[in-house]
Amino acid sequence: MENKYKEGQVVHAKVNPALKLVIRRYVDRIYYCKVLDDPTRKELVYFEREIEANPD
Repeated sequence: MENKYKEGQVVHAKVNPALKLVIRRYVDRIYYCKVLDDPTRKELVYFEREIEANPD
C-alpha cells in the first residue's frame, strides 16, 4: 500500500488545523512532520488518519 501524502507536502493535523506541517518522512505507516513556521521545533508524529491535506 502506498502512502497518501508525499514528502515535502504541506498538511495539518485534524485536531489542530491552524498548525501547518510539512511531511518529512513516511515509515511503517507513520508520518514524521516538521512545523512549517518553526522548523527548529521538535518533530511531530501522526498516523495517516490523523492528518489532512491543506486546501490550496
